[in-house]
Amino acid sequence: MRKQNMNRDWIATARTLSEALPYLQRYTGAVVVVKFGGNAMGDEEAMAEFARDIVLMRQVGMNPVVVHGGGPMINDLLGKLGIKSDWVRGKRVTDKPTVEVVEMVLSGLVNKRIVQAINDQGGRAVGISGKDDDMMVCEADDPELGFVGRPVEMNVQVIRDLYNAGIIPVIAPVATGMADNETFNVNGDTAAGAIAGALKADRLLLLTDVAGVKNKDGEIVTQMTPEEVRAMISDGTIAGGMIPKTETALKALEDGVRAVVILDGRVSNACLLELFTDHGAGSLIRSTPPRVTPRTP
Repeated sequence: MRKQNMNRDWIATARTLSEALPYLQRYTGAVVVVKFGGNAMGDEEAMAEFARDIVLMRQVGMNPVVVHGGGPMINDLLGKLGIKSDWVRGKRVTDKPTVEVVEMVLSGLVNKRIVQAINDQGGRAVGISGKDDDMMVCEADDPELGFVGRPVEMNVQVIRDLYNAGIIPVIAPVATGMADNETFNVNGDTAAGAIAGALKADRLLLLTDVAGVKNKDGEIVTQMTPEEVRAMISDGTIAGGMIPKTETALKALEDGVRAVVILDGRVSNACLLELFTDHGAGSLIRSTPPRVTPRTP
């Protein structure tokens, strides 16, 4: 029998759902590419929470597309197989034996874990890689690094076919080469940006293990323009691992993505906070200022 007494938590939940309505309407039919990686991939509870968020996005009429990484899992299997890695300027040289392990881990182990997690939450997910239907065709990014690829041709109709059929695509960043049917490993952020650009996505969400882009005072910058990003890279404010993420964001915007968000994937329900609240959950990068109330820090 239903209980009639209400507590503040229930009232707050109802208010939150009501306040989310404009955002739910705003994103109906929107394509949102989500790059999933980091520590959350190795945590079952975090994986299940991420999967619930993706299923909810689909349930309310959005078209989520998941692109994932898997570096720690690759390192683990390389170690078990006794395959030694060489490094050039801090980047792993990906030779033939290494790229075979990369494909096994990304297209197999990691991809199917994410697919199963989404299916377990009531969604319909299908796992593919950039090699399927020649979706992502690459050339060597740096000859010294071996089979590390840079996307040069994108064929994303298979992704559209999946989400138009109500299926959530889960994509491993493994790609076809321009010649000789080579296999290339592609950085997960780079792959997500290329896919988002080819789809002209409404949003690209880059989930990371940091809270977002920080200014010189160490504070998170909640909204940025491409010009501001370039200036912060130039003066050294944006440095280290944040440089390739912001460069991916800039390239995605140039390719037609409406906005990119770099956000902390360790925060519970980070994607929902970003999409369905004024608060947001990271650093929003877009070419024109938003026409809504400024995001609170």
